[in-house]
Amino acid sequence: MTTYIFIFLFSSFISALSQILLKTAAGKQYSSWIYEYLNVRVICAYGIFFLASLITVFCYRVLPLSVGAMLEASGYVFVTVLGRLILKESVSRQKILGMVLVVLGVVIVAV
Repeated sequence: MTTYIFIFLFSSFISALSQILLKTAAGKQYSSWIYEYLNVRVICAYGIFFLASLITVFCYRVLPLSVGAMLEASGYVFVTVLGRLILKESVSRQKILGMVLVVLGVVIVAV
């Protein structure tokens, strides 16, 4: 079961990466609305989302739904950290407190 937990966390991580990829695509100017939606970044991001969904379904074959929901909350932490590292976004004290509360909630429910 531990292996599936790590696989699920990997799925949440790559889903966060795809969100970062979509945000970088959204920040660019395109010559046409069609290029805004059909460009390499957007297509890759949705491909990664699809892969993350497949991995999640694979893990739910073994993991209980309650465990999966807790692990899915790790996505908030991944997105915030990746946003800071890759996009240089600021992280306020409120966001840090929120992430700490999410992690504490996951730990409390897991115990």
